[in-house]
Amino acid sequence: MAKSVPGAMSGLDYTAMVLMIVGGLNWAMVGLFDVDVVASLFGAGSALTRLVYVVVGLAALYSIYTLVKMGRNHTGHTGSSSSSGSMNS
Repeated sequence: MAKSVPGAMSGLDYTAMVLMIVGGLNWAMVGLFDVDVVASLFGAGSALTRLVYVVVGLAALYSIYTLVKMGRNHTGHTGSSSSSGSMNS
């Protein structure tokens, strides 16, 4: 049985990352060239196109959850940005 390494990404993490990259690249194509690759492949407004958009959105929500979870796991970090030294002007 494989050990879980703290900070290692799971298969779901990688899948979510790939989906967000695909979604980001699609939005880049829309912004730069007014080409929606997903809609071009599956048909504008089709059920499959909408499903792809929903799955990419769910991947983004999962990644927000993962980011929050990672922040809570870093117990050594206090979130304070102040330093103990003096500032030179």
